[in-house]
Amino acid sequence: MPFLEVNETRLYYEDTELGDEVIVFSHGLLWSQHMFREQVEFLKTRFRVIAYDHRGQGQSQVKQPFDMDTLTEDAVELIRSLTDKPVHFAGLSMGGFIGMRLAARHPELIKSLILMETSANAEPVENLPKYTTLTKIVKWFGVLPLVANKVMPIMFAESWLHDPLNRDKVDYWKKQLRLNAKTIVGPVEGVIRRKGIEDELAMIKCPTLIIVGDEDVATRPEKSKFIQMGIRHARLHVIPGAGHSSCIEKPKAINHLLGDWLIEKS
Repeated sequence: MPFLEVNETRLYYEDTELGDEVIVFSHGLLWSQHMFREQVEFLKTRFRVIAYDHRGQGQSQVKQPFDMDTLTEDAVELIRSLTDKPVHFAGLSMGGFIGMRLAARHPELIKSLILMETSANAEPVENLPKYTTLTKIVKWFGVLPLVANKVMPIMFAESWLHDPLNRDKVDYWKKQLRLNAKTIVGPVEGVIRRKGIEDELAMIKCPTLIIVGDEDVATRPEKSKFIQMGIRHARLHVIPGAGHSSCIEKPKAINHLLGDWLIEKS
């Protein structure tokens, strides 16, 4: 399995290797690069696709610190180590936090930016008590069924969760959620205590595509609209029937959006 030593930590990544244009996928909190499996499969015949696990998540090393600035530097070193050209960077939620910082601070590395279900703001204060309570439970007992049941409606659209046709998928992703070790509390703290980067949006000059599910309750669509207004010429697409994980909930719609975008920006 491929691992890469970057920024004093060990990151797991997968790389399809073939293709002149490179897209890097950066996943959301509590998941891993595995959440993009359908996008990788769809894009790999035409593009080189790299997907990696953040420190402390998936198969990457659990090593502090877990703040967004450190994770951004992890991504910087990963990109520089694996390719000598600017990449298309696709980040969902937590991955989007990193993507915006990358594009603003290291524009030479980013050819285009794809932001999915994410926010340029700090975590809303009203969310902190709920997330802090869940974090304490995980710290002591792991991701219990009780915790998974509380988190699933944050991660997925209500309509998707209650569609009988999605029953197997819902069970599968709930099991994936429960695979998180107790150490996931470090990355969770890094996310919920993050600082806003509203003042950095104007520094992003690369072509930017913003995607959000119309049922996203974790980073509501108005958060995406705020980002669009802050980045010159950014495009915004709202995905009907998707929540905070549109790449899982509506993979065909996301695949076609990404494919068209990459062809246009290549």
